[in-house]
Parts: sequence; C-alpha cells; structure tokens
Amino acid sequence: MVVAPSTSVESLCINSIRFLAVDAINKSNSGHPGLPMGCAPMAFALWDKLLRHNPKNPRWFNRDRFVLSAGHGCMLLYALLHLTGYDSVTLDDIKQFRQWGSRTPGHPETFETPGVEVTTGPLGQGISNAVGLAIAEAHLAAKFNKPGATLVDHYTYVLMGDGCNQEGVASEAASLAGHLGLGKLIALYDDNHITIDGNTAVSFTEDVLKRYEAYGWHVQHVADGNTYVAAIAKAIEAAKEKAREETEAKAKAAAAKANAAKADKAAATEEAKKAEDEANAKFLGQIERLEQIATATDNAELKAKVSALKAKAELRRSLATGG
Repeated sequence: MVVAPSTSVESLCINSIRFLAVDAINKSNSGHPGLPMGCAPMAFALWDKLLRHNPKNPRWFNRDRFVLSAGHGCMLLYALLHLTGYDSVTLDDIKQFRQWGSRTPGHPETFETPGVEVTTGPLGQGISNAVGLAIAEAHLAAKFNKPGATLVDHYTYVLMGDGCNQEGVASEAASLAGHLGLGKLIALYDDNHITIDGNTAVSFTEDVLKRYEAYGWHVQHVADGNTYVAAIAKAIEAAKEKAREETEAKAKAAAAKANAAKADKAAATEEAKKAEDEANAKFLGQIERLEQIATATDNAELKAKVSALKAKAELRRSLATGG
C-alpha cells in the first residue's frame, strides 16, 4: 500500500478502523456506522497507547477491561479486536457481520467473541456493568494486595453515548460509582448530540458533565475529540493520575487509621499492665502484713497460709514475666 506523505500513521490507523466498520455495515446492509466513525480517534488513543491487554490471552486476569456501552456501534469493537491481533475476529468474521452464526453479531456478546468483556445493547446496560467490574476490581485489590505484592491492579474503561446517559439505570450506576470513589473506572463519552430520533435538542438538553461532577466524578472535556488523539490520551492519563492520587490518599488514610489503632492498643496494654502491677503490689503488701502478724503471734496456721499466698504471688509474677 502506498500512503500519501501527508497521511500520518495515526490517521491511517483511525481511518482503517472507520472503514472496516463502514465496509462491514454496507455489506450486511444493516448496522450503525455513526459511532465507529465518530469514536475511532478516542478508541485508537485508548487501545494503542493505554489499554493493557493480551490478544493472545483474552482471559488474562489482570487485563484492563473495555466495555462498549453503546453496543449498537459494535463494529468499532470488532475492528479494534481484528486490528490488534485477536484470533476471535478475522477478516472473514468481519465480512460475516450480522449474519446468522457469525462471531460478529449485531451487538457484542461476551459468550460469542473472545475479547468482548460484556454483552451490551440495551442502552445504559454497559456503563452499569462497567461499574460492577470496577467494584470487583476494588474489592479484590483490597482483599488480596499486600505491600510489595500487587496482584490486582487494572482499569475499567467504558465508552458510552447520549443514549446511555438518557437511561435511568446509567444514572443510578454512575451515582453509586461516585459514592464509592471508583477512580479506576474511566468513562469516555461520545457527546455527538444525536439519537435515533434526531438531534438531542429534541429531548435531552441537560448538562451531562455537571451531572457527573455532582455524582463525584473527575470530569474533563476534550474539545477536539474527533481528531486530537494526543489530547484524548492526555485526558485519560490525567484520569489515571487522579485515580492514583486518590488511591494513595486512601492508603495513607488506612495506614494512619491502622497506626492510630496500634497506638490505642499499646496505650490500653500499658494501662492494663499498670493496673496489674498496682494489684500485685497491693497483694504483696497484704502478704507482708500477714507474715508480720504470723511471726508476732507464732501462729502456725497463719504461717502456712502466708506460705501459700507467697507461692501464689510467685506464680502470678512468673506468668506476667514469662520467667
């Protein structure tokens, strides 16, 4: 293939994603070309520069998860899987897009195509599943990661559109994510102002970014998201850095809490030891007075009792000191 000198490798890659999608949709005479065309730059920025995955081992446990919430635009995902080397989506599979029995159905199916993390299609379902995946990552990391042994450490990325953000279930899931502080969940929003009924101005005019800020999300706006790959990658890196900062802050808070608990425990132990020492001193004083009385009165029974008390005191001392 001869590439015009003015065409960058990035542009070639992005256009390859776009036109694989267009050709497959045209061949099947059905499908949604808009999302693959518009989201190709952000998908390329993520998959080429940031996503940790292994095409030869799609089930690698610590891989980053990518969820296409806008599942109707699935040719974007199939193009990415094919171009990054997944055996599950060959060129022949793409030619069979939306055909009966193919591995490239009209919406992504996790049980049909290795590399597809979540079955999506109903709007709002993908972002909600992504929140669940991020919760699982956070829980497993908290349970199994130890200092010097980080076993669970991956991000969940989700690509969503206007239709997803119109759904109530997406709002509920996003609110929960903000409440839980799931910093390793990163959403890419294709804000193209289009729904199947036309421009979003017909029915959806709220400020979505302000809504997510209210949920507690870290929000950024990339003005040239249709072309500016470097800006998209920079925004994703900034989101990851924010997650690292929050994780570090949580780790410090947990360490401070643990240290405070240790200090409280040490103080309680010291207080208990002091009380025990005072009790022992009082006990020894009582024995000493009894011994003086037994000696003065030459009382054999009292002397025997004093001897027994001395043995008991010695046993308490031995148990306390471990000697």
